[in-house]
Amino acid sequence: MLDEKAVQFELASHVGRLLREAFGKGPQSIHVSIRRPYVVFYMRGLLSPTEKILLEQDQVFSIQHTRDLLMKTLIPEINAYSSLLSGINFQEFYYDWGIHNHSGVFVGIESDEGESGIKDEAYLGKEELHQEIADISHKVEKIPAEINSYMINDRVLVVVRNGILISIEKELIRLGQELNLKLAKGNLEKSYFHNNNHFERILNMNIVDLFVDWDFQLDKSVMVFILNPSQ
Repeated sequence: MLDEKAVQFELASHVGRLLREAFGKGPQSIHVSIRRPYVVFYMRGLLSPTEKILLEQDQVFSIQHTRDLLMKTLIPEINAYSSLLSGINFQEFYYDWGIHNHSGVFVGIESDEGESGIKDEAYLGKEELHQEIADISHKVEKIPAEINSYMINDRVLVVVRNGILISIEKELIRLGQELNLKLAKGNLEKSYFHNNNHFERILNMNIVDLFVDWDFQLDKSVMVFILNPSQ
């Protein structure tokens, strides 16, 4: 079995190749952070020539839709390679794009049995951060039933919200409107999260990027803060 640094390198190389084949251009860099049960892939410099033209025409929806279709193929391949390479078997997979920043994040999660070891770990501003996220969630939909967060390393913070859907959202999902709900929810939540000026004060760190995705079937959301600890 490869050591962790070798696994990080191999996973980054493989995902970079998959993205290059799918998009016609791979990311300039991929950083893989592993703290089981979480594996976080952070990509920078990811925008194909076609997407660049679409972005200049403010066609963000078209970019998101195309990438969503591509991810349906890529996720099983990433899962299979991670399992083969390192024995890491993802039970859940989340992704989000910072299209205007040319960045993106993937989060693979093994079974939640491994969370107990890091769930109770403290870091500066943890409780206040949870409260701030609860307040924003309440403005957009409702206060989550549960919020947990995990400092994967000094540059990656993962926040997990459980119990986030309101009744009308559940009905939209039942009616097959999951894609439209995700787009609407994404635009609304991200406008609040990205324009929040309290996160950096709470964490006492510069936030380089912020991502959010949902698994509506699990009634769950995963957020990723990319941090600059040198501030």
